[in-house]
Amino acid sequence: MPEGLGVDGGLLAPCPNKPNCVSSFAGDEDHRIEAIAIEGSDEVAWQNLRRLLEGAPRVEIVTSSATYIHAVYTTPIMRFRDDVEFLLRTDENEIAVRSASRVGYSDMGLNRDRIDAIRAALEADGA
Repeated sequence: MPEGLGVDGGLLAPCPNKPNCVSSFAGDEDHRIEAIAIEGSDEVAWQNLRRLLEGAPRVEIVTSSATYIHAVYTTPIMRFRDDVEFLLRTDENEIAVRSASRVGYSDMGLNRDRIDAIRAALEADGA
C-alpha cells in the first residue's frame, strides 16, 4: 500500500512525476482531470458511487467514510493494483478524484479512462 494516500488539508495527494496518475487537484494538464460534478443530492451521488464501486469487478474498497473512499482496482491481465480515491466536496457540489498506478511509468491512459467511465456511469445514474 502506498504511503501518503488520503486527505490532507482538504486535498488528495499530488500525482508523482510520471504519466500514470490523474487528479482533480493537479495543476498541470497531463495529470489534471475534472472532478465529478454533482447534480442534485450529494448524499445520493455518494451512495451511487459506492454502489458502483461495490458492483465493479476486481475492485476492493479499502477505506470508506461519509466523505472519502479509497478503492483498489486490479487490472485483469497483469494484475497491477491501482489506487483510486474519491473526496466528496459538498461545498463545491463535486466529487474530487485521484487515480494512480502503483507500478510502472506509463499507464497508457488507463487511469483517465477509468475516471471518465465512472463519471459517465454516475451521470447515466442521474448523479
